[in-house]
Amino acid sequence: MANLNLVQAINLALIQEMEKNENIVLLGEDIGVNGGVFRVTEGLQKRFGEKRVFDTPLAESGIIGLSIGLAMGGLHPVPEIQFEGFLGPAYDQICSHAARMRSRTRGAFTVPMTIRIPVGGGIHAPELHSDSPEAIYAHTPGLKVVMPSSPYDAKGLLVAALREPDPVLYFEPKRIYRAFREEVPEDEYTLPIGKARTVCEGTDLTIVSWGASVIQCMQAIEKSGKSIELIDLRTIYPFDIDAVAESVNKTGRCVVVHEAPLTCGFGAEISARIMERCFLQLEAPVQRVAGFDTTMPYYKLELDYLPDATRVVRAIEDCLAY
Repeated sequence: MANLNLVQAINLALIQEMEKNENIVLLGEDIGVNGGVFRVTEGLQKRFGEKRVFDTPLAESGIIGLSIGLAMGGLHPVPEIQFEGFLGPAYDQICSHAARMRSRTRGAFTVPMTIRIPVGGGIHAPELHSDSPEAIYAHTPGLKVVMPSSPYDAKGLLVAALREPDPVLYFEPKRIYRAFREEVPEDEYTLPIGKARTVCEGTDLTIVSWGASVIQCMQAIEKSGKSIELIDLRTIYPFDIDAVAESVNKTGRCVVVHEAPLTCGFGAEISARIMERCFLQLEAPVQRVAGFDTTMPYYKLELDYLPDATRVVRAIEDCLAY
């Protein structure tokens, strides 16, 4: 076992899969010589050479367009979009081409591609560097959307994504890149895409979350003093509705927590599915704790925007008091 943070776990997963699969190539802005803005790919160009780890121009549409061609040609590209706010220029390539290629060609061509994207706030970044756009891409058929909340999950989910035959958006919560360490097996392992993790078990209420918000949920559970079950989705799409429904049917109450704005955030989809699957067992309306329906503010107000343990505890109390 190695004691790794999120950055190190991702780096290790890339090394091990690149050694196993010579078709994996990494590309993006400053990922080669500098190892990326967060140093996630540090040392990989030196280890695997400039043909397998290479820098690109500042052109996200070009990065993804090139990656689609590489994937259709038999490689497995791993493009990095430096910050989630820069996904906009690549949206057309991702959603109109990568996501649709299997369907468009009736399976003649596929796009095995893993797009790595740092997401979320909490690091005092400038504008366009702190959003959480997972719901946008979860809404697009043909894409899988993954967001780990721990180093152990980060490695296992990335290895699984690198073995997928279709495009995967692998969102990396930058707030927890180096926030903590945990034991991560150095041997090969995978975590199935589409399978949630029960972080802790409880009987009074269920919390559903993903990414960096899982940490705030754990803090809230400790503060609340209640018996609360925490479900970490791990995968936004496809998401594990069976695990969520089983937990909510047991507890009768649910709070969903995410960084993205409330309106049309993925918590709305979860709430609707819970209503469909658990209506007769619900003892209270599903509560949502989310970012506000505003642009992510600059760093002075950033922490006021992000859901914290205090807001989660308030939602727990409101749900239990209903």
